[in-house]
Amino acid sequence: MSNGRTISTSTETSVESASLLKDFLALIKIGIVNSNLITTFTGLFLAIRLADKSFIQNLDLLIYALLGSALIIAGSAALNNLIDRDIDPIMSRTKSRPTVTGRFNATAVLALALTFLAIGEIMLFLASATAGWLGIAGIFSYVVLYSMWSKRKHVGNTVVGSLSGAIPPLIGWAAVEPSLGMGAWALFLIMFAWQPPHFYALAMRRTEEYRAANIPMLPVVKGFARTKRSIFGWILILFPLPFLLSELGIGFIILATLLNVGWLYLAIKGFKAKEDLKWATSMFVYSLNYMTILFVSMIIFSIFI
Repeated sequence: MSNGRTISTSTETSVESASLLKDFLALIKIGIVNSNLITTFTGLFLAIRLADKSFIQNLDLLIYALLGSALIIAGSAALNNLIDRDIDPIMSRTKSRPTVTGRFNATAVLALALTFLAIGEIMLFLASATAGWLGIAGIFSYVVLYSMWSKRKHVGNTVVGSLSGAIPPLIGWAAVEPSLGMGAWALFLIMFAWQPPHFYALAMRRTEEYRAANIPMLPVVKGFARTKRSIFGWILILFPLPFLLSELGIGFIILATLLNVGWLYLAIKGFKAKEDLKWATSMFVYSLNYMTILFVSMIIFSIFI
């Protein structure tokens, strides 16, 4: 009998630990952390390659930039969850967040978030002062300008939120080249323009949830037709941006243009789509693949320049 109780207790402990880890990862929005680290690394790697520097000799900057970025993004995400804990129960995709279920209390979340932000900023300033200040700008734009201000008050909240999402590649670049160059700003503009069509497609799928939570997302306030036109416009803006990275070669420009053409084609199909939510899902999936392929290809093409 004692062995049975020991096994049972061990199993319960393992399940509890797994559940705690799952809740922690949800609190810091690990998916957002990971996707932003891809763009941070890309910015850093391109800066090294285009400046003809040694990757090995800059490993310390890589560690500072990636770890610092991960911590400030995780800390900002935790603050976002804390701020949104009154509206998250209304939406199905957010109602199980640990700040909603009570798994983590507000005081603990606040302490964790501020600790992550402080340590993350120290790491970024160790990389370069520019990287540190960009980190502060990213935190401010996401936590204050987006989460606390525009998200609940303005239909342009997605565009405001795009500012913070476009900063990680700048941080990566600034860790190596603090002066920043055309390539750094090209990455910033690509990320900035990519986010509205990406999040508008997601918002279309969650329109009723946002409406119930009284969040003025574009599909809620202006409707699907207006949202489709905005998506089309933002994708058009992406077309000239790869040419700012001409140092990566004609192969990259061709690939980026083909990705843009494919996305534009899907956007045009949306104007005659009979099933808007099905179309929005295809646009959302395409946007994820677009970002991954584009940024990974930047790294690959930079190796051969």
